[in-house]
Amino acid sequence: MFTGIIESVGVIRRVEARSGDLRLTVAVGKLDMADVKLGDSIATNGVCLTVVEQGADWYVADVSRETVQRSTLAAFTAGRRVNLEKALTPTTRLGGHLVSGHVDGIGEVVSVQPDARSIRYRVKAPDALARYIAEKGSITVDGVSLTVNAVDGAVFDLNIVPHTVQETSIGEWAAGVRVNLEVDILARYLERLLLGEHAARPGAGGSAGGITLAFLAEYGYGKA
Repeated sequence: MFTGIIESVGVIRRVEARSGDLRLTVAVGKLDMADVKLGDSIATNGVCLTVVEQGADWYVADVSRETVQRSTLAAFTAGRRVNLEKALTPTTRLGGHLVSGHVDGIGEVVSVQPDARSIRYRVKAPDALARYIAEKGSITVDGVSLTVNAVDGAVFDLNIVPHTVQETSIGEWAAGVRVNLEVDILARYLERLLLGEHAARPGAGGSAGGITLAFLAEYGYGKA
């Protein structure tokens, strides 16, 4: 688990294709690797990756085919800057929100504009994720825990303060940039719990199922 509070901006050193998936070598910048062991997790642009090799200022991680398909990692090349966070510990301050590092989908930056000293970004999520995004709720974008300022369909607004821009790769976002999205873990579990015994039905849950208007009508939650 993570908090979405970025500890360092690293750089991709090498991307190797490995029989349908990838192996990444990442230079960690100011991230302290002293307490990192083989098998530990590091969120890399919001993707939870397992350390399989490491040095004083770098680590290597394998990226499964599932992760390649679900995230922007397939487009990574050497020199790409990435947001890094080590897994939280029992004594970690939870400054953001609980983040699993399991990317739900890929969004796209729609627009960027100044807003006083902050910057306002509009991001379009996949339609299947729109139901999990709420005004003043939390969302993780490229590993950064952020507050949703407004929602319009599948498009949501983010107001990013100067400190966050400086300490992450967000300052490099522009219209058309694709970003990793992880919705609030509580929203995902709440939807699954609301299905009750019907969660065992084929097709219930995931991006193709879950709570729909048809489901609510079938079980008496429609208008009287």
